[in-house]
Amino acid sequence: MNIQDANPEPVELRSERLRLRPWQVADAAFHRRLWEERDERVPAQRRITADGHPTIAEMQMWLRGYEQIPAPGLFVVEQLGTAEPVGYCGLVENSVGHPEEPELAFEFLRESWGRGFATEASRVVIDLVSAVGYDSLASTVREWNTASLNVLDKLGFVITEDKEHDAAHGDSLLLRLHLRRRCP
Repeated sequence: MNIQDANPEPVELRSERLRLRPWQVADAAFHRRLWEERDERVPAQRRITADGHPTIAEMQMWLRGYEQIPAPGLFVVEQLGTAEPVGYCGLVENSVGHPEEPELAFEFLRESWGRGFATEASRVVIDLVSAVGYDSLASTVREWNTASLNVLDKLGFVITEDKEHDAAHGDSLLLRLHLRRRCP
């Protein structure tokens, strides 16, 4: 299912406290800050290197080329009433070989942890993708990432038997959420 069949324009979403909007090139410094805050157990290719890569300029290049695949893609999450990003949430391509089942992904600045933003933003995305016809979503999370596992549990994701062993960075668990289609 491709959400762009139903809505070819970039989507902006809202919840009681949050605005989810498409990425802009101006978000590069925010995106880099997320990378700077990542746990040291995250694989090196997803953290800032010792020589400072990716740079803000490299993040800007990534944002210029970013395509919302699978649709609706990733959204920048802001608190309503501010223009300051606190995180991102949305869909990414399935990393375990199931292209028909996108993955829910989210990441938030540490200063916004514990406020329910990841759960609230994820619910907005899940409602959207349920309405347009996805049957299920996946999510892959490191076993040590209890905060993300707790968010996914609140959303109804179930841990599957699929596990990718990684002695260096911690095992990755595959979780799945079966969606109920909503009638328009």
